[in-house]
Amino acid sequence: MLDWQKYMEIADKFQHKARYEDRDDLRQNIIVRLAEVELKYNGSGKTLSNGGMVRVASYTVLEYWRSIMRLPAVTSFNEVVDDGDGNETELYQMLADDKAIDVEDWLDARLWLYKAPFRLVKIAYKKVAGYHLTKTEQTYLRRQKEKYQKSLAIV
Repeated sequence: MLDWQKYMEIADKFQHKARYEDRDDLRQNIIVRLAEVELKYNGSGKTLSNGGMVRVASYTVLEYWRSIMRLPAVTSFNEVVDDGDGNETELYQMLADDKAIDVEDWLDARLWLYKAPFRLVKIAYKKVAGYHLTKTEQTYLRRQKEKYQKSLAIV
């Protein structure tokens, strides 16, 4: 005779091993699998022990995770996907472009260059180009950095 109460107790002990949204499904799968194995054992005149039930439940959890890990991967970059805002777009259009210019940062840099003192712009060019700075240029650059840091601390 099938002991459904015992199957539910065993399944309750194992359902936490699944993703939160799949726990009820896993619980039901364990219960059904225990009943199937019990029926197979009853046909041969044997009964399923508690250890056997735990083993069946653990194998059911294993099968659950195998099915999760074997979900099909992306098959094509032309596959249509949801972009998160409810719009559908092809996958290749969502890939980041490493060579793309960040327009906001670029505009901020240009704005800084227009507002910065000419001497500071020349020093910045020398540093980017790899030229050595003179002692006076190093001092001027250090003072400008300190001045900028003080203005950030006030804000």
